[in-house]
Amino acid sequence: MPKFIWYDLTTPDMKASADFYAHVVGWNMRDSGMPDATYSLLSANGIDVGGLMPPPPGMDMPPVWTGYIYSVDVDRDAARVAKLGGAVCSPPSDIPGVGRFAVLADPSGAVFIAFKPRSTEEPKPVPDGTPGHIGWRELMSADWQKDFTFYEALFGWKKTEAMDMGPMGTYQLFETGPGQSGGMMTKPSGDSTPPHWNYYFNVDSMAAGIARAKARGGKVIVDPMEVPGGGFACNCLDPQGAMFSLFSSNA
Repeated sequence: MPKFIWYDLTTPDMKASADFYAHVVGWNMRDSGMPDATYSLLSANGIDVGGLMPPPPGMDMPPVWTGYIYSVDVDRDAARVAKLGGAVCSPPSDIPGVGRFAVLADPSGAVFIAFKPRSTEEPKPVPDGTPGHIGWRELMSADWQKDFTFYEALFGWKKTEAMDMGPMGTYQLFETGPGQSGGMMTKPSGDSTPPHWNYYFNVDSMAAGIARAKARGGKVIVDPMEVPGGGFACNCLDPQGAMFSLFSSNA
């Protein structure tokens, strides 16, 4: 099944963002070397996990993390999106020497990128919970059941456990391969943020990660909580306003 393979941060201040995440998550940054492109690569333990880039010229957009989902055929997936109730935000195009991509949105409007890399090299596997890697992907949806049907039809994702969150509704876990990959739920009625994907970055300990984030100007918007299956998670904003989350097996 297609899964998330890359994560980008679009930010108005690449240097400040790089310094922040290097301190908080432990990422290293280097220039991508792509001609005519301002793009830096983020790596953990010698493995590339994502990138940093400025907003497109002339486009006023908030700082945001965006996930890339592997696509066997980007053009086919983009053509299917509208039929499944989603939208094509940016049509398929090539990144010379890198791959082909399209910016898409699910029926709720949460944005993701379908991407077919030119390289056939598989990312190196790392144990679950390894600091510096992405441990969880979470969709805050306008209607999680409708959106799950979309991702199931487009990528073949499968439901796993469903958790009853009481007044907050159901938190539906899903898999994109062996083991659970993430969860999705309908946003609480008082949540004014647009539907979006949120990504959890593994850190050595929750207390240490939060302390590092606060020391560099980050904010905790949902306090740490113990999560089913073990571990602790919290939701944060970086100094530029991009939302991200932290996860650790240690308090």
